[in-house]
Amino acid sequence: MADSPILVQTAPPVGSITPTILIAVVILGGWLVMALAASAIAPYDPNAIDIMNMLSPPSAAHLFGTDQVGRDVFSRVLFASRVDLLLCVAGVLPPLLIGTTIGLLSGYFGGAVDTVFMRIYDLTVAFPFFVLVLAIVGVLGPGLVNFILALTLVGWVSYARLVRAQVLTIRESEYIQAAKCLGYSPATILSHHVLPNAIGPVIAYAASDAVLVMLAGASFGFLGMGAQPPLAEWGVMIADGQAFVEQAWWICLFPGLAAISLGLGFALLGDGLGQIQRMGVTA
Repeated sequence: MADSPILVQTAPPVGSITPTILIAVVILGGWLVMALAASAIAPYDPNAIDIMNMLSPPSAAHLFGTDQVGRDVFSRVLFASRVDLLLCVAGVLPPLLIGTTIGLLSGYFGGAVDTVFMRIYDLTVAFPFFVLVLAIVGVLGPGLVNFILALTLVGWVSYARLVRAQVLTIRESEYIQAAKCLGYSPATILSHHVLPNAIGPVIAYAASDAVLVMLAGASFGFLGMGAQPPLAEWGVMIADGQAFVEQAWWICLFPGLAAISLGLGFALLGDGLGQIQRMGVTA
């Protein structure tokens, strides 16, 4: 039997790209370009120490000034964008894939699979997100790899719960019942009919979740549990400049503004995707 066509219950109206998404694309696209071209844009090696220019204020030679060991802050902000963008992708994609798969199976088949998942979910949400991630990183040890692993171990649950809620509604739809009557396999029904209709809210949530991941990465870097010196990362840079904030405010200011702008970009993207999803539901 040939594969069935993909049946999508609702779809956003044509031309539904919102100004919110356009602004988000400009912000995120700008950071992506700067991250990819950091080697060409940065005027200095981000880890080059210059003791003759320690704590120099912003100037033509150093647009964002220098830090406590004479490293160019502008160059470090650019190279740090690579790390923080990577964190956003690596901290969202694995939980999304794992959670979506488990949510599909749990919601569609129910039974023991669903019972086990719900118990894992109850256990996970019993602890605050940051506390649980911090505990896992504390056991595994500081570093980006362990931080991303901790995010995956904790973060997939939220995606699975969201997908499960969507699937519980979708599986009772008439077109799903029709697909079963036509003899399509569960794998075909899940991939061709259930997943396309359940994935919209998940993608919007993932864009918003990237903000939480980025803030968590900066926070853990600030605490010394994430990226490790001398790697340029915004949270680490802010932590480095904390002791000099009164005499060299630029060390903390510019990495902080960079983190805020990237977080704003992901927040706007998530909001815009949510608007499109709601437009599709009401269309």
